[in-house]
Amino acid sequence: MSTQKAQQSESDTSQGLNVPTHLGLILDGNRRWAKDRGMPAFEGHRQGYLNLKTIAQAARERGVKYLSAFVFSTENWQRSKEEVNYLMNLFYWVATHEVDELHKNNVRLRFIGSEEHLTPKLLKAMREVEEKTKSNSGGTLALCLNYGGKQEIADAAAAMIRDGVKAEDVTPEKISSYLYAPDIPPVDLVIRTSGEQRISGFMLWRAEYSEMLFVKKHWPDFTVEDLDSALSTFANRDRRFGK
Repeated sequence: MSTQKAQQSESDTSQGLNVPTHLGLILDGNRRWAKDRGMPAFEGHRQGYLNLKTIAQAARERGVKYLSAFVFSTENWQRSKEEVNYLMNLFYWVATHEVDELHKNNVRLRFIGSEEHLTPKLLKAMREVEEKTKSNSGGTLALCLNYGGKQEIADAAAAMIRDGVKAEDVTPEKISSYLYAPDIPPVDLVIRTSGEQRISGFMLWRAEYSEMLFVKKHWPDFTVEDLDSALSTFANRDRRFGK
């Protein structure tokens, strides 16, 4: 069995359910949530982050080992400078102020994405929190920041070329080893909120056999009960991996 298929078969059993080892979240609808309430977009992003903390903790309690959240795509730089600056400041705050709580809860924090356009200040904070939490074993929270699925694969190919990997040695397993954070396994279940039914480049390589679930609620309204419903739906799906 290949490494990837072996990782895909690692889903745990918790509380009688087959729980995804790796849960991916596309956090859509923060701005629409705020607009519906007459609030600025910033408040939607703030509430979205607070909800991510709640859902991530609940997922860990239910046996999910890896949770990845799409928090900022390579296309999001096209948004207003004011909104981008707010988000970058929020990510810096997370990296510098949330680390103690994550460390206390034995959670490892990873950042997945390109370093291009990120400030040295933010990159330094990201690397420091990754270093501090690298040995934690209570679960991994991966924030997909400045992330694009095509860019990840392109960066993996470029790295293999720099390392002199020969064409005959290029295999799916080899490419997997050059992805961002290659120790993080394939995604078992992807949930996207706010009613959109597309993946927008999220985890293109790791989502090969992901189960997909699209939820109409905006992300800040996604509850622990919604998570439980999603996990129940996942547990009842027949995953054949092409067989």
